[in-house]
Amino acid sequence: MVELTPRKKLILKAIIESHVQDGEPVGSKHLSQHPGLSCSSATIRNEMAELEAMGLLEQPHTSAGRVPTELGYRYYVDSLLENYSTAAAEIQQMSANLRLKLGELDGILAEASRMAAALTNYPCITVKAKPALVSVAKFDGIYVDEGKFLLIMIFVSGAVCTKTIETVPEFSPQDLVTILHALNELLIGKSANEINLPLIVKLENRAGKHSALMRQLMTIIYDTMQEQGRSDLRVEGVTRLLQYPEYEDIDELRNMIALFEDKQELLAAIADGTATHDESDGVQVLIGSENSVKVMNNSTLIYRPVKRGDKVIGAIGVVGPRRMDYAKVISTIDRLTRGIDSLLSGEQPLPLPSSDEDSDT
Repeated sequence: MVELTPRKKLILKAIIESHVQDGEPVGSKHLSQHPGLSCSSATIRNEMAELEAMGLLEQPHTSAGRVPTELGYRYYVDSLLENYSTAAAEIQQMSANLRLKLGELDGILAEASRMAAALTNYPCITVKAKPALVSVAKFDGIYVDEGKFLLIMIFVSGAVCTKTIETVPEFSPQDLVTILHALNELLIGKSANEINLPLIVKLENRAGKHSALMRQLMTIIYDTMQEQGRSDLRVEGVTRLLQYPEYEDIDELRNMIALFEDKQELLAAIADGTATHDESDGVQVLIGSENSVKVMNNSTLIYRPVKRGDKVIGAIGVVGPRRMDYAKVISTIDRLTRGIDSLLSGEQPLPLPSSDEDSDT
């Protein structure tokens, strides 16, 4: 990255922060009123022209001021960004809300996602990492009536899945006991890859006259295990994109919504971003084309991994336009994820700031 003079840094920073605030191109007349710039409009215009030649600014049309380029935003994030002081009241609310969900990873991530979307005013994403091994710790069931029972699968990870199973009319409570006994004896601790034909035949034999039902159950159990083995991504606050002119183009908005619904490309973007950056524990900022997903060429993805001890178990982030309040978003994501890390490690989450950090900057 090219090194800038102090004046160029000040001008670039002022342009980006003004553009983030109101979305309009910034001209030399506006900058001449900046308290830190004691130079003429002509000098400012020359500096802006040089910043444009460096690829840090661009001019939307001839008579307009300048706006940041993707490279300009990257320079700002890497070299000019100042710390954003989260208000003590916000931190206390984060701590209280997260503590209510203590011990429930899904609940913690869902609450963190809701808070991040509310605090930043951008859509928030949460990712629960793919487990290393998926296996069932216990099968249980509830007999409903002659034609139905509830199958309960308790996974080693702690996740619980229930499936309503339709049966033949002559299926009895004792038949359910037999089915569950066979499942618990032969399937506990096995992964989906270990479910093979000889094992299925054994289970069908144990089921006796209900071998067809056992075959049906094995398909359901296998599919559920496969589902549990996938990374899970959720999005909170998609409609917040409607507030930003960058998504007024219907095709742009439709593509972003499709990205959130499909999820796999967004998961891939997070995985690629983490692999590309050395400090995978810190907040990652992917601006425009730095994202591996073409749809996000005009957007920014900011996220940070969530850890339990030394193990990454998920991630929390936001998606929005390149014209983003980077300081606030980075601080919010960093505070939230560090608080969750502490909660999951049994520590006190989100320590309050000192008195000189009690207000937003």
